[in-house]
Amino acid sequence: MKEKLLHTATTSTVIESFYRVYNTLGYGFLEKVYERAMVLDLARLGVHIQVREPVTVWYAGEIVGKFYPDLTIQNAVIVELKAVKELLPEHEVQLVNYLTATALEIGLLLNFGPRPQVKRKIFTNDQKKSLQK
Repeated sequence: MKEKLLHTATTSTVIESFYRVYNTLGYGFLEKVYERAMVLDLARLGVHIQVREPVTVWYAGEIVGKFYPDLTIQNAVIVELKAVKELLPEHEVQLVNYLTATALEIGLLLNFGPRPQVKRKIFTNDQKKSLQK
């Protein structure tokens, strides 16, 4: 079954920015450096960015915690940045959990490792509703 593509213009803009930053800075900096470069690059394009805005996690009607996604783009896409040798399954799970806890449906996992890596995750609100039943 073909994956439903949502927010393709936004994700394309973010991925292009990722490669611009990666090609300029290369591998070896801390994640925070790449985050700042991505924010600068996307802001120059007029993209609305939220940096580490807290998201509340609820369970059974109670607040059980907060998390802070690296970037939220155009109030539509969560971006999780990494600067590791290789993406691991737990990095993808982290992004899916971020999507689960929000009304956002698209996430990008971007790794500024020895080779650039991009993972796109989708978790639609319809899928979230079916889990709640």
